[in-house]
Amino acid sequence: MARLAPNTMFKSGLGTTQRKDNWWLQPVLVVFGLGSFGIYSTWAALQGNHYAFGPYLSPFYSPLFIFDWWHWSPALLILWAPLGFRATCYYYRKAYYRAFFADPPACAVGELAEHRYSGETKFPFILQNIHRFFFYLAAIFIFILSYDAYEAFWFDGHFGIGVGSLVLTANALFLGLYTFSCHSFRHLIGGKRDCFSNCSLAKAQYKTWSIVSILNQRHMLWAWISLCTVGFADVYIRLCAMGIIHDIRII
Repeated sequence: MARLAPNTMFKSGLGTTQRKDNWWLQPVLVVFGLGSFGIYSTWAALQGNHYAFGPYLSPFYSPLFIFDWWHWSPALLILWAPLGFRATCYYYRKAYYRAFFADPPACAVGELAEHRYSGETKFPFILQNIHRFFFYLAAIFIFILSYDAYEAFWFDGHFGIGVGSLVLTANALFLGLYTFSCHSFRHLIGGKRDCFSNCSLAKAQYKTWSIVSILNQRHMLWAWISLCTVGFADVYIRLCAMGIIHDIRII
């Protein structure tokens, strides 16, 4: 198949001709977004402090494990699981392959250098195939973060609502949408079944599969929103713990 140059004219799905002069814009934005989050999250995870305020616990440190024999940040004990899920995510793989490796830079745009394509059959990219196992771990984290969101509404044993309560609730919600719109989950609940009409259980499975399929159509959107909410949740709690800002109590 012939490769197209960056300025190649092409036919869109609507039958109109467009010019791909701005093919570089999306990779630049992805590098900025993922790079900024990567730098901040690494810094925050290594701090080992200012991760809790009142009933609020940063999602970077949840679940919180404190051991006498562990002398580093407790975030390092758990962050490998959600990081592995995002790093092996089908959408993120497409995004950072294009943005950081220019492989290729964008759709209908030729690669910057000729090389023999090997896909994900060699180390370390062959490890991308364990994505489904990271999904199982990520699903457990959603229930843990949902419990953290519930705890965020209780102040000294009394129900209340603070801005932090809403922040942690939104974080659990969007992380849940991102996790359960995953292609692996969609395949898990319906990808192996050839017929959904042979029994009542199969019909219920079809309804579940249909809902996940609708969520899956916005998987990229949930990926970016959840990336922002999890980062913002840590920033908010960290600033409150440091006394830089004050949590506003609504109720």
